[in-house]
Amino acid sequence: MESPRVAVRSEADDVWVVVCTGEFDLDTTGELAVACDRVTADAQLLVIDVSGVAFADSSFLNVLIRLRNSRPLVLAGPLPSQLHRLLEMTGALALFALRDNTTSAS
Repeated sequence: MESPRVAVRSEADDVWVVVCTGEFDLDTTGELAVACDRVTADAQLLVIDVSGVAFADSSFLNVLIRLRNSRPLVLAGPLPSQLHRLLEMTGALALFALRDNTTSAS
């Protein structure tokens, strides 16, 4: 298992970027939730960079949906194929604004 890592940085205009890498499951998704709840609570826009996510399960999806329901959120990609499949199979893909990492997130 590739250990999950979550890095948070602020950008101009109260945009916060959270970069997720590694594998996220029920035991490790809490790191993302804690980082977003503690650091990015007042963000005008939260960008979750998921391009480095090697694996994500329903607990990761649950955190993404909770964050999306509490503030403006964009998923930056490209989406890894496994995460794309999870979002597509659950019908959650349409819930998220998607941006390619090569374009501006704001």
